[in-house]
Amino acid sequence: MLMRYVFSSLILGTLVLLALATVGIPTANAQVKVMSYNIRYDNPDDAPNNWDNRKERVANLIQFYEPTFVGTQEALFHQLKDLDHSLSNYHWIGKGRKDGKRGGEFSAILYDTTKVKLVAGSNSTIWLSKTPNIPSKSWDAALPRILTWAEFELKSTGRHLFVFNTHFDHVGDTARMESAKIIVESIQNIAGDKPVVLTGDFNITDDSEPYRLLNSSFLTDAYTETILPPVGPVFTFNGFSVADTSNQKRIDYLFTNDQINVLKYAVIAAFKNGYYPSDHLPALTLLELNQ
Repeated sequence: MLMRYVFSSLILGTLVLLALATVGIPTANAQVKVMSYNIRYDNPDDAPNNWDNRKERVANLIQFYEPTFVGTQEALFHQLKDLDHSLSNYHWIGKGRKDGKRGGEFSAILYDTTKVKLVAGSNSTIWLSKTPNIPSKSWDAALPRILTWAEFELKSTGRHLFVFNTHFDHVGDTARMESAKIIVESIQNIAGDKPVVLTGDFNITDDSEPYRLLNSSFLTDAYTETILPPVGPVFTFNGFSVADTSNQKRIDYLFTNDQINVLKYAVIAAFKNGYYPSDHLPALTLLELNQ
């Protein structure tokens, strides 16, 4: 009788565990860390903050926080090669905005190959213009601007996630508004109701019309949606110097759709000798895909 009772208890316990596993209880395996980071293009006039003096610090910061994805802005091809050399677990996708090859700045997506697998979008770049399939600029944009996207599979769970990354124009008000419209339409057409995260340097503040469009459609600002209170400064643009607070503002964002819960959000203000590694601070989120 005792053996029969023990055996029955074991069976019952196993059935309970199997039942719990099937009711959609969130697990850490469905979590991803996503960073948005304008690393500043390699400008010789930035001394003492030129790229050679800070590329190791940028790479070290990424290594320390171990994001699954990094949406980068302003990276030139040789800067991406430097990061590729330093970050052995990461690959990147993207095209130069000038010619669709290696010319000009990239809005590249870095991804940790130990955690995710690229499924689709390895060559997917959309120009934020009237002719989105060719290198171009429109409206009052000073420069060509792009949206990079890809679909990934989480190796731990098999779940899929779409990642979009962009950099809006710094001059054109109309260009920024039209870019927001293109991005909303593109994400809806490409990802549908799948989990989505959008990263970028949007060159807008949260009282602007482009922000309201992005934050009022099917996307929401991760900063306002995080379950735990945000950590770090509110601003993301800083101009390198820790001492210079004259032009600090939040212009870098991460947006998600309703298929994702935002668990944590931080702006990372690490610096050395009075200077940040870039003229933008990286924003980092911990996200959980809905079951």
